[in-house]
Amino acid sequence: MTDSILSKAATMEIPINSNGDSRTAEDDGLEQDLQQVMVSGPNLNETSIVSGGYGGAAEGIIPTSSIKGPAIHVNPEYFDRRCGNAPKPDIRSKSRGITPSHSATSRIANQPGHYPAPSMHHSNSNPSMMSEEATKGVAVEKFDSMKKWSINTYKCTKQMFSERFGRGSKTVDMELEAQIDVLRETKMKYERILRLARELTNHFYNMVQTQQALGDTFADLSQKSPELQDEFGYNAETQRLLCKNGETLLGAINFFVSSINTLVNKTMEDTLMTIKMYENARLEFDAYRADLEELSVGPRDAAAMVRIEIAQQQYQIHKDKYERLHSDVSIKLKFLEENKVKVMHKQLLLFHNAVSAYFAGNQQQLEQTLRQFNVKLKPPGSDKPSWLEEQ
Repeated sequence: MTDSILSKAATMEIPINSNGDSRTAEDDGLEQDLQQVMVSGPNLNETSIVSGGYGGAAEGIIPTSSIKGPAIHVNPEYFDRRCGNAPKPDIRSKSRGITPSHSATSRIANQPGHYPAPSMHHSNSNPSMMSEEATKGVAVEKFDSMKKWSINTYKCTKQMFSERFGRGSKTVDMELEAQIDVLRETKMKYERILRLARELTNHFYNMVQTQQALGDTFADLSQKSPELQDEFGYNAETQRLLCKNGETLLGAINFFVSSINTLVNKTMEDTLMTIKMYENARLEFDAYRADLEELSVGPRDAAAMVRIEIAQQQYQIHKDKYERLHSDVSIKLKFLEENKVKVMHKQLLLFHNAVSAYFAGNQQQLEQTLRQFNVKLKPPGSDKPSWLEEQ
């Protein structure tokens, strides 16, 4: 009996007149009963919503094939109301639904699905696809970079071992190589001068501090020893003068050390970095040159000709890089030599005049030397951090 009632309810079509209000009480009760039967709604994959026009035979069809809903559940209260055991609710204040007709349902079932459902994730698919494509692009780029690096490293390592064991040829510019060797040797000697000059500065600074402490002690004793006041006073004044001249000489030596440090650790180091890049370019150039020579003596089929053409392109690229860095190294070595002579001429003259004037006791000559070379002395206590820096 339940099956017959459900079949009758599912296939019944409720007509709608022109004003949409000529429903009877029995129709309203049947509509309510259908709503109670379909508690969670029918499976919309198998149904459509069909409504008749105002007085016309045409029916509006809304395809709902992509919307999924739960199955139909039987409401026990439906049977009670059909048997008259329960009061019928008043549904005039509720909105009235439109039930599908059997004929419309049959036509929709026979039609092919030409109405694809709108994508519920359309707004999120495009950004996700774009981000996925960007991630793939980055991965491919990294893979290509790693592949090129691996091939280049393999060729350069092979060339390096070939040169070391005497089985490979090496591009050598004898004149440039000699200049590079002289620069490296000069840098080592200048580093020794810099190290000794710093040691002299530290020792001389300690001596000046000792002279200052000794002068203060002599001055204190001259006040407390009346019988030796003059002798202590002379020695205190001498130590103070030596301390003052020593601070002046320290300024000259510090300027000398600073200039040598700039020459060695900045100017020469920059040239040596360019030389290192030049040597790496030379190794890459020889590696691709050897690769091209090896391919040139092999077979000349179509695949080999393609490889030879690619090797020729790589050879030309590394040849241009090698020649460019060769020119850069030659120019930097030339300017470095000129700069080195100019700087060392000034610094050696300053060091000689300052040391000679100090040990000769010529305070005026010492101060004139510093003015001549534009050496500014730091005021006492300037090396100490300020109270704000100590916080």
